[in-house]
Amino acid sequence: MAQPLTMETECLELRTRHPFIIARGGRSEYRTIWVRLRDADGHEGWGEATPSSFYGETAETVRAALERYAGALPADPFDIEETERRWEASLRINASARAALSGALHDLVGKRLGVPLYRLWGLDPAKAPRSTFTIGLDTPERIRLKVQEAAEYPILKIKLGTERDVEILRTIRDATDKEIRVDANCGWTLKQAVAMLPVLQEFGVTVLEQPLPPDQIAGLAEISRRAAIPVVADESCRTAVDIPPLVGAVDGINIKLAKCGSLREALRMIAVARAHGLMVMVGCMIESSLGITAAAHFTPLVDIVDLDGAALLARDPFVGATIAGGQVALPDGPGLGLRKR
Repeated sequence: MAQPLTMETECLELRTRHPFIIARGGRSEYRTIWVRLRDADGHEGWGEATPSSFYGETAETVRAALERYAGALPADPFDIEETERRWEASLRINASARAALSGALHDLVGKRLGVPLYRLWGLDPAKAPRSTFTIGLDTPERIRLKVQEAAEYPILKIKLGTERDVEILRTIRDATDKEIRVDANCGWTLKQAVAMLPVLQEFGVTVLEQPLPPDQIAGLAEISRRAAIPVVADESCRTAVDIPPLVGAVDGINIKLAKCGSLREALRMIAVARAHGLMVMVGCMIESSLGITAAAHFTPLVDIVDLDGAALLARDPFVGATIAGGQVALPDGPGLGLRKR
């Protein structure tokens, strides 16, 4: 009888080059959990859990959840669908912990078969859209410095949701004529969002992400009706079941592994969104190339890529998918194709 997989975890201490600040606050230091699943033949799959305080997670809650999930590790790593179903039934919260296990299972399967994950899915990595690079909230002087440092990236994503949003946009536009997209991170009221629409048009913004708090679907619909640019739901859309209520209220949805809980769920979200005619975006948290690479493998299926989490770090402990020059480049090794730096 086959032996169940074994699991090891390790806390990663990550630091961004600049404090990463959004409408809900920010910091420079982040802790993620490196998960390793090993089979009896010595194959090892890797995943990364990126806890988010917005969803009530910490490194400690992730580790506690992983202890719970460790009792339901499969003997057969190819039994992904049923294993992920058991994990979710066991503990629905702590999506980032399940995302790490999902990434590790897929990595292990790819390594056992000797093929990259994107090839296992039948995808062409050359079809991945270019990734944005995020400019977080800061003083005008620091924003100008960040824009200079992001010279290689053709598309910038600007964090808004403050009383200084017009000033921030003006600072960006004075510094560059690149395409810019904005993310208010739930920071506006409906009145503020409607007032900002002509401002966004004035500064040439091409995408508006999550202007209102998650539960204000009617408000998102009103903004979408008035906006001349696509409106994308992030915090309002965690898993596939959240998509149907958003149809007609937004133009697209943003998938993040740390909130949806698994690569299988991400693929389901893409299918459901496409069935309803919605755009699909893939985003990330502040995480290493381990977490970024897991998401990067399905970028050929999406319209918008925002996978700059590892590019914002002072030091990335892994080598995997990259976004140099904005172009997503996937490693061609088996599984996720990662290696430790």
